[in-house]
Amino acid sequence: MKQWSSAALPLSILLVLAALTFWLRYVTDFTEKPGDGNLRHDPDYIVNGATLRKIGESGSLEYTLIADEIRHYPDDDTTRMDKPKLVYLQPTKPPVTLSAVHGVMGPKGERVDLSEQVEVHRAGSDQNPPLLVETAELTVLTSEEKAFTKSPVLITQGNSWVQGVGMQVDNKLQTYLLESRVSGEIESHSAKKKKPQT
Repeated sequence: MKQWSSAALPLSILLVLAALTFWLRYVTDFTEKPGDGNLRHDPDYIVNGATLRKIGESGSLEYTLIADEIRHYPDDDTTRMDKPKLVYLQPTKPPVTLSAVHGVMGPKGERVDLSEQVEVHRAGSDQNPPLLVETAELTVLTSEEKAFTKSPVLITQGNSWVQGVGMQVDNKLQTYLLESRVSGEIESHSAKKKKPQT
């Protein structure tokens, strides 16, 4: 009888420990799998001094995108850029450069949202001086070569200037349409010719 009672105590402790182990495993077993980071808004890669180029179907360079730093976020497939510069190149037209302090490129690079000190520079030609557009934000549809904003805009070209609120740009047609509250001063070609020589 003594042997049975002396063996029962360690056996009961072992059974209690086994029950506690199964209970702890049940309590700590999560039904959800641990996240792999896709649901967090953390970059999966960061590139400094980045340059991206798009080559058209004909093999010619369509545009170049340069940025001090780009960060890609896998949760929403966006790319954030510091000091982006987008340069459109067309053989028959002056190059157009868009720059800003910040930029966000959507999935597949079809849309770029530029913000803070946004500028659009169109190089001059024999007939026209360079053109500069300044605004606070601009959305660029890269493949369509179109852009738009609802912010105030100032456009200067030579001694001419025009300002308004809201703008639509078509780079293929090289048109800039101001939507509202438009005012400006346009220098005529005949006035240019009559300027006195100094």
